[in-house]
Amino acid sequence: MHVLLAEDDDGVAGALTEALYEHGHLPTRVRRGEDVLARHRQADLLLLDLGLPDLDGLEVLRKLRAVSGLPVVVLTARGDERSVVRGLRLGADDYLVKPVRLAELLARIEAVTRRAATPTAAAPRTARAGDVEVDLDARRVTVGGAEVRLTTKEFAVLAALAGRAGTAVSRQQLMDEVWGDAYLAVSRSLDVHLTQLRAKLGRPDVLTTIRGFGYRFGG
Repeated sequence: MHVLLAEDDDGVAGALTEALYEHGHLPTRVRRGEDVLARHRQADLLLLDLGLPDLDGLEVLRKLRAVSGLPVVVLTARGDERSVVRGLRLGADDYLVKPVRLAELLARIEAVTRRAATPTAAAPRTARAGDVEVDLDARRVTVGGAEVRLTTKEFAVLAALAGRAGTAVSRQQLMDEVWGDAYLAVSRSLDVHLTQLRAKLGRPDVLTTIRGFGYRFGG
């Protein structure tokens, strides 16, 4: 897998590049946010530091999400809740605070890329609830006939629910499917993505909260 690494610290970048290469990935290191925006089409995943010299990493993420669904894992020293929530709302697929254990980083990368893959053929092709339509094969969502743009992770959450339309899905099951491992996933990531989904769909009754259990799409 081609990993684009945006990191201005030479020591951190060197260690990460070596580790990624040793585990079968093809890392390309860039130092600036503008380099990310210029080269993202050549990558399968972006590891994004927020403290870049030319653009704040969150601004890079905002600009990237306007043109691409490339999986993004934020890897930064900023661990305050405001930065974490902003990063997730802007479309990050995962958010890790330095220093991070290599095994966890590799597991998160694997989970993010696995969840970005096409939904399984066993899932129904299209799910509907009111005027909300989710095409699971085309990864396309429309509300009242108008297309709604979702991030990779937002669509993964919606697809996990829409693929079982009318059925309650537990929080742990959602986290297992979307993040790959409920023990690695951060619970608030799910909450943030559901909040964003509800806001973008504009149909509060489509995603129902089952108190103390999980969520349901339609029905």
